[in-house]
Amino acid sequence: MSSSLEELRNIRLAKLELLKKIGIDPYPAKVPRDFCLADAKANFADYAEAVAGVPAGKKSGKPVSLAGRVMAIRGQGAILFVVLDDGKATFQAVMKKDVLNSKDTSTVKSASMNFDLFTEVVDIGDVISVTGTFFTTQRGEQSVLVSSWTMAAKSLLPLPEKWHGLQDPDEKLRKRYLDLIMDPEVRDLFYKKAKFWDVTRTFMKENGFLEVETPTLETTTGGAEATPFKTHHNDYDLDVFLRISVGELWQKRLMAGGFPKTYEIGRVYRNEGSSPEHVQEFTNLEFYWSYADYEDGMKLVIDLYRKIAKEVFGTTKFTARGHSFDFNDEWKRVDYVSEIKKQTGIDITSASDAELKKKLIDLKVSYEGANRERLIDTLWKYCRKNIAGPAFLVNHPTIVAPLAKSVIGADGKPAPVVQMFQPIIAGSEIGRGYSELNDPIDQQHRFDEQRKLLESGDTEAMMADDEFVEMLEHGMPPTCGFGFGERLFAILADKPLRETQLFPLMKPKN
Repeated sequence: MSSSLEELRNIRLAKLELLKKIGIDPYPAKVPRDFCLADAKANFADYAEAVAGVPAGKKSGKPVSLAGRVMAIRGQGAILFVVLDDGKATFQAVMKKDVLNSKDTSTVKSASMNFDLFTEVVDIGDVISVTGTFFTTQRGEQSVLVSSWTMAAKSLLPLPEKWHGLQDPDEKLRKRYLDLIMDPEVRDLFYKKAKFWDVTRTFMKENGFLEVETPTLETTTGGAEATPFKTHHNDYDLDVFLRISVGELWQKRLMAGGFPKTYEIGRVYRNEGSSPEHVQEFTNLEFYWSYADYEDGMKLVIDLYRKIAKEVFGTTKFTARGHSFDFNDEWKRVDYVSEIKKQTGIDITSASDAELKKKLIDLKVSYEGANRERLIDTLWKYCRKNIAGPAFLVNHPTIVAPLAKSVIGADGKPAPVVQMFQPIIAGSEIGRGYSELNDPIDQQHRFDEQRKLLESGDTEAMMADDEFVEMLEHGMPPTCGFGFGERLFAILADKPLRETQLFPLMKPKN
């Protein structure tokens, strides 16, 4: 702590001791509060006094109590204008010396109403409660004329400077509470994010999906290709993993068990790098729909994304990541192989691994791992940046989708591509869905291929799950599965993903 900050803290500590000395608890369990500040504004007319020609309300002059953090103190001498903020709204409290000092100050209770005490002990950043009557100032501002006040929480450290707030991006995330205090737009972002998931949950229920809960600790991770976090279960003396998908292999078991439609909204953990679109812990939704295929899934996803856009953001038109798009436009279909060939000249169905590597080097794209699946996926990720959307990426090569059903060609045989779809928006993949693979023989073969990748050092390859294959041998109905996460919200808000999380993981300070 800097010396100047320490000096300010010492001054506030002295004020804290003064409050205690005169018998006022600076951190009471409860203070008077009749309304939140937003409700105070909504109910103002019912409680306002007749002042400066403004008609009296239905309950003229009835005392009300409000509470909030002191964000500004203006004025001097015998009158102060205090701005209170409770996180939902701001409201002005007017402190007049002749009103506050007209009370008997011989008791602790009445001393708390004293104007002079207020000026002596209250700082910007303190949380206080005020009681008084509503009135409208000569400038037309809704206010409360304070007849008494009390401390709700004495602050010992000052808030950031008002006009600049927190400037260091690291400090904004590390001290998120200060960022929320100083920037109402940041608070509004998280109210909007809560609505994002509320709208999603309501949509799923309205469409007949049952909300379920599946394990977050697994002995094998499935449902995605990512490096998991590993931990140890002491009671079972067993290494386990934090899940990397929202229960994909578990929800498919529910399809086999007779549930027709399920979904889960939950946390996912991936031990991967950070970027504007990647964090290690985030929230995803996954749904599974029996007797439906990826065509049905695409129709449902369009309806869901449009509903989210309209109800959460009030529009279907967005500009983000340098792209503009409208969810009400036609959702075009982008062919995986053709798009890569159009943008890079490489035909991934026939190009050798050496040719794929050379093209990535020519494009100045770094890549990890040298197996064919990673090379193809990295080349696609280069191409997707140029697609504004809304669009669906389709016809993925089988090698990049080990859980999806193959497309059946005109000859009645499986093609080397799968029934998979990914919404593409602002150059990013915002979800993934399949006609789920339910052939146990084919699934076992694909798990075997993934096992080879793991053994060769590919930490993102999918772990084989033999018990899942056994379930498929009992028979799982044709099923469409789909998942998306908070990356969609981040893009629609045009923010880096970390900024749309209240408390992203931060390295401890040394």
